[in-house]
Amino acid sequence: MSCVSIPKILIPKEGTDLRKWAVIACDQYTSQPEYWAETDRTVGDAPSTLRITLPEVYLEEDDVAERVANINTTMQRYLSDGTLRELPAGFILTERFSGGAAPRRGLVAAIDLETYEYKAGSRSLVRPTEKTVEERIPPRLKIRENASMELPHIMILIDDPDRTVIEPMFDQLDRLNKVYDTDLMQGGGHINGWFIPQGEMTDALIHAMDALNDRKTFNEKYHLTEDLPLLNFAIGDGNHSMATAKAHWENIKQTLSAEERETHPARFCLCEIVNIHDESLIIEPIHRVMFGVDADDLLSAAETFYAANGGVCEILGENDAIPQDAHAVPFCTADRTGVLVVRNPKWGIALGTLQAFLDDYMDSHPDAKIDYIHGEDVVKSLGTKPGNMGFFLPDIEKNDLFRGVIIDGVLPRKTFSMGEAHEKRYYMEAKLIVK
Repeated sequence: MSCVSIPKILIPKEGTDLRKWAVIACDQYTSQPEYWAETDRTVGDAPSTLRITLPEVYLEEDDVAERVANINTTMQRYLSDGTLRELPAGFILTERFSGGAAPRRGLVAAIDLETYEYKAGSRSLVRPTEKTVEERIPPRLKIRENASMELPHIMILIDDPDRTVIEPMFDQLDRLNKVYDTDLMQGGGHINGWFIPQGEMTDALIHAMDALNDRKTFNEKYHLTEDLPLLNFAIGDGNHSMATAKAHWENIKQTLSAEERETHPARFCLCEIVNIHDESLIIEPIHRVMFGVDADDLLSAAETFYAANGGVCEILGENDAIPQDAHAVPFCTADRTGVLVVRNPKWGIALGTLQAFLDDYMDSHPDAKIDYIHGEDVVKSLGTKPGNMGFFLPDIEKNDLFRGVIIDGVLPRKTFSMGEAHEKRYYMEAKLIVK
């Protein structure tokens, strides 16, 4: 079965001030209430997705229930007064300029939640890249359970190095109708969208996405020697929103007949599909610093841990040759530098190899702490203090992101960062999730 469904997308009626309509994903700027206060001032009384979403900065406020009730009422009003109009079944091709060297190009479509699972050990065709924190779902579920529509900030990745799916559509723009073209508030850049009606073009897009996961192609792409579960799509952003949609669907479908389950709108989740090889996506590793550790003890424990897991661990100098097919992580301490090398690793990527050990080490060393660091200079500054140890993670190849999920199930937490806050998805489109 295909993971992709062709939705009927809701967009604002013509004449709407789209700069005030489109608001950044609700899980951004959660420590900056001033950002959301300025957004509120910008929107004023104009129709806006700010009025039908709940910024997570307010999630712990005493008036959450009142806010959610107002959201549900406003959703109904936007539907009844024509603020939102429903397009015929189809996709939307998007192009987002946010100040980088290239625009992000994507495809707004619906994913069948029956093909997605966020639980640990999932073998589903659509999977998260990182572990889902299930405790984060219930408060989000309360927002969704009485909502009439969803507004997606979910970004789902395909691994299409030959650019066979989304990119060719930009050679056919003269065949498409533009449905939005607007600047985005608060430094969000600019976004364009073109409607692709259901028919020959949508069929071709679905076929091209399905073709990426032909079994022979899949095994060759990821250098697999056994038939591991296929992975059509990986959640790049908005994983907990996707998980909430899944949890909501699991609740809804218990009330439906088998026939009703086939077409109920809550079964299908709106998202933006993006090629991980899109030039705009910069994937940066997140480094590690350990606090309250003895470096010699930690490195000795590493040798024991990897030996018990079928590998061979050795500590090399910075300029020593790294064995082929080994995972290597440079480190620094107060009095030495080196490279932790693991041959015959059981994990798909170097970070998976390192984090599995660090998690095990902290279980038996309760005084040890870990922090996740973006800049190498910060790792060097912190890691060279007495009692600390810094690990410099290698750059993540885009193919390795999918390979890590395929082999290891999900990537370790804080594996990578993908874009800055202002580059995250803005709410523009919506879809009904009720009959």
